[in-house]
Amino acid sequence: MDANLDKISFDVHTLSALYASGRCSPVDIVNQLYARILNNDNNIWIFLRSQEDVMADVEIITSKVTKSLPLFGVPFAVKDNIDVAGIPTTAGCKDYEYIPSVSSPTVSRLIEAGAIFIGKTNMDQFATGLNGTRSPFGICHNSFDKKYIAGGSSSGSAVAVASGLVSFSLGTDTGGSGRIPAAFNNIVGFKPSKGLLSTTGLVPACRSIDCISIFALTVRDAYEIFCLINEFDNEDCFARRDRKQVIKSSSSFTFGMPFLGQIDFFGDTNSSVLFKAAESLLKKIGGTPISIDMSPFFEVQKLLYDGPWLAERYGAIKNVLTGHPDSVNPIIRSIVSAGADIKADSCFTAFYNLKTQIRKSEEVWNKVDMLLLPTAATIFSIDDILHDPIYNNSILGRYTGFVNLMDLSAISLPMGFRQDGLPLGISLIAPALHESFLSIIGHSYQLVMGGNLGATGCSLPKFLPQPLYDS
Repeated sequence: MDANLDKISFDVHTLSALYASGRCSPVDIVNQLYARILNNDNNIWIFLRSQEDVMADVEIITSKVTKSLPLFGVPFAVKDNIDVAGIPTTAGCKDYEYIPSVSSPTVSRLIEAGAIFIGKTNMDQFATGLNGTRSPFGICHNSFDKKYIAGGSSSGSAVAVASGLVSFSLGTDTGGSGRIPAAFNNIVGFKPSKGLLSTTGLVPACRSIDCISIFALTVRDAYEIFCLINEFDNEDCFARRDRKQVIKSSSSFTFGMPFLGQIDFFGDTNSSVLFKAAESLLKKIGGTPISIDMSPFFEVQKLLYDGPWLAERYGAIKNVLTGHPDSVNPIIRSIVSAGADIKADSCFTAFYNLKTQIRKSEEVWNKVDMLLLPTAATIFSIDDILHDPIYNNSILGRYTGFVNLMDLSAISLPMGFRQDGLPLGISLIAPALHESFLSIIGHSYQLVMGGNLGATGCSLPKFLPQPLYDS
């Protein structure tokens, strides 16, 4: 080994280049990442594999002629509501724990591609929350300032990547859980269209809109991982048969900006300034802003926690709520239990409203290729969230929750840093099956913006190949 591993990023491009040059091996990387893990006390892990067990996996992949594997020797983590064979799944609740005999197809495909599984990450219990404070396994703090939230519900997955403990991780996204933690930790959050990544082996939150998401240090990494695990799963009744990506020009495109008065930063002037700078960067890479009416999207946003999809959440954890109520976080218990009182007729009323708003939104998509929004309007301290856990959590989801109900694709990208050193993010949002288009735009944006990767202190690699269309 001749690489100084203290000073390298674990992004996939960098690791692959190091392996190809012979400057280090997966054994070196595993030794380095466990040294980093020992120096991190941020409640990231619910289950961390022993270094010896991980080294046994490394020995298997390095004993074969496998260096052509796309993720050879790349370490990754998995949110603890996604099954990994032989490893407990808790969804953030000890009384819910079970040990699956098979892995989720997404996990299996990553391991088959040569990736090294490190452990299961902390989360807002039952994926209910956008802040990362609702876990009996401890609060997962922001990777830049421990007084602030990491975002949720995929808090541990995001912080593991941002802290340089793994190259990428799997999270989940039902209303922003795969994007908000990315924004708050200066990384990429990739939320694909519903039904592209198998949800077999996923503990449901709202099964009809749940998505497995990807956290990575670069858009290139996130997109390549998405392509590797984007396979039809006949066992998943929500799996999408039509999977062909929509092809659009990335050299000249339009992006929607909300009408004046439709965007609120809740007093965060830093966020407003950073968002304006992000608009300028998109214009620099070929984008033309067009003002659009966000009303249909915000109407849908109200349905996620104030409508019958709450009944779907209740159905997912009913047995725990009734059999082990004290094991459920009090805030989550109070929110989700209300789903038991939702009547069938209101479900249909809300469903009709959803379809109406989706039809109204077609006018927007006739004008623009994508939307530009803040991923979250602002960030809160942990004390702020604990003081007002429901209202402040709702502020976090203002620009994310409608995406799942409307079956849109989205990527959260770093937007820059507030004056206090805390990161925020932007979201690029498009209709379903636009992951390739968003990835190319997001990749170009990240190259122009530059900066460091997560909280690692490592710069964006100088050369990153453009993401390719997945046809």
